[in-house]
Amino acid sequence: MSDVEPDERRPWEDVPDKVPHVWRTLGYRRPVAEPGRVVVEWDASADYAFPSESGHIVHGGLVATILDTAMGGACWTLLEGDETFLTADLHTEFHRATRPGLLRADGRVVHRTKRVMFCAAELYDAEGTHLASARCTQVLRSAR
Repeated sequence: MSDVEPDERRPWEDVPDKVPHVWRTLGYRRPVAEPGRVVVEWDASADYAFPSESGHIVHGGLVATILDTAMGGACWTLLEGDETFLTADLHTEFHRATRPGLLRADGRVVHRTKRVMFCAAELYDAEGTHLASARCTQVLRSAR
């Protein structure tokens, strides 16, 4: 059983240490959080990549995960009252191979309606090379 109440809203990095969470498992950081925008950083190691002739390539599912996390974080910053959300649609475009190292996902809310938020995110490496993009639809729900 978790020490976190299901309806308790707190940043992922503030979830108690003894509670398992993808944020802590992967070692994400959130250097930017403002209304409608969140940046997530991750030092991706070769442990999360597969070897290729040109060097290790980070698994595409993990690329989608950091983009989804940035967009979900941006959505989270605009929730009202007892709202929660679920990702209803996620589309990821891989522009080039993502290599181990510092990755930075910049997520933002593009449009909000009463029942959904449309979000977008881009992924960059430490040199600022654009690696991947994503869009999602977040369905808003009442926690009650």
